[in-house]
Amino acid sequence: MLKMLPKTHITIAAAATVVVTAAILMSPSAGVEAKRMSYTLDLEQGSASKIISQKPQQKLKTSPEQSVAEVQPEAAPQVPEQSNLELTSGLDWQTFDIKSGDTLSSLFKKAGFNDGIMLSVIHGEGEADKLQRLYAGETIRFATNSEGNLTSVELKRSLLETLKIEKQEESFKGQTEMREPEPKPAFASGTIDGSLYLAAREAGLNDRLTMEFAGIFGWDIDFVYDVRKGDRFEVVYEELYLDGEKFSTGRILSARFINRGEENIALLYTDSNGDSDYYAANGRSMRKAFLRTPISARISSSFNLQRRHPVLDVVRPHEGTDYAAPTGSPIKAAGNGRVQFSGWKGGYGRTVVLKHGDNITTLYAHMSRIGKGMKTGARVKQGDTIGYVGSSGMVTGAHLHYEFRVNGSPRNSRTVKLPDAQPIPASEMARFKSATTLQVAQFEAFRNNYQHLAALASED
Repeated sequence: MLKMLPKTHITIAAAATVVVTAAILMSPSAGVEAKRMSYTLDLEQGSASKIISQKPQQKLKTSPEQSVAEVQPEAAPQVPEQSNLELTSGLDWQTFDIKSGDTLSSLFKKAGFNDGIMLSVIHGEGEADKLQRLYAGETIRFATNSEGNLTSVELKRSLLETLKIEKQEESFKGQTEMREPEPKPAFASGTIDGSLYLAAREAGLNDRLTMEFAGIFGWDIDFVYDVRKGDRFEVVYEELYLDGEKFSTGRILSARFINRGEENIALLYTDSNGDSDYYAANGRSMRKAFLRTPISARISSSFNLQRRHPVLDVVRPHEGTDYAAPTGSPIKAAGNGRVQFSGWKGGYGRTVVLKHGDNITTLYAHMSRIGKGMKTGARVKQGDTIGYVGSSGMVTGAHLHYEFRVNGSPRNSRTVKLPDAQPIPASEMARFKSATTLQVAQFEAFRNNYQHLAALASED
């Protein structure tokens, strides 16, 4: 499939490969890094730089009575980016790791403040009331001035999210600050010997990326029955950095899977409306217009137009498929569409009916509750949570009843031929080709240099 692409990307890939290869040959650790590597490439400028992962700094443990300044005498407390230096330079900070069983009241008391002060903080302006929602593993810290008065509270929910509450005149005001990580492309490659999961883990992919990879190709490939020993995969994905330190992984940017000798390539593309999805190099969508099943659960009753009803004990057509799942399990919209009906529907109980294109409707019944925003006329996207499994209506136990209809007639959702999702429209094709040509060139540069490194490692 790569051979069908324009020659321009091949030229770009070759140029990038030369640049990256030169950088690799100058590196004294090429053999050591043959299995796992990460490069940033500027294909337009023809430059490359190698990313060297650094070990995170060891965190210092503090007791509830110690301030950051006492534990780290050589470094002044870090000042929040948007704080006033004159107002915060003399602050004393106390930091606490939130554990299971901690309450906001107990944390304020540890810091030396009573419930009255706590109430004045959470009843402040903006997002100050969000301080009431605490979770184990988060970090909270309190700042006091030279007179011992509370001036600031910061709740660090994650590396990216912090709730900051500051004293402003007579009241407190809170706001949530989000940090944007820096994404850098990385590459992984592997050959399947037993399963995709084991091969992906050996190649350095985490479980989330492995599941995402399987989801991209899962519309056409059954990773339980279709995968064979010797099948190969290659992935370009994002590694996320904060302050120069890698802390997580992001999206898959492009992927290649060779199954039984057949090459499958997927490219992430964001269209002019801001919607992202995976496409083949010719613009064909990698997914179908509908999910085969709207929930991950076992089938408790199949589509059967001659089934005997379990409650009424009469032969009544079962025009859908039942999935047994615990009450509260989320139910996904099988495809893009609009809500045609939402509410109580006789023996179906709490029900949502979605109307899709090509005169197709899907029905989801017996819910314990209907999802937020599922009002008649609302637009939904494939995979959106539209409700939760329950036992409302005429049922004997908790399950989802799912129906797939074409022109009003029931079809077996497990066997009906599902239409493909919409390909790249003609009006978007030029933009798509421009973006994905660079993606393919990047992919080829990573691939060629990975093979070069592997060859060097085998010679050592």
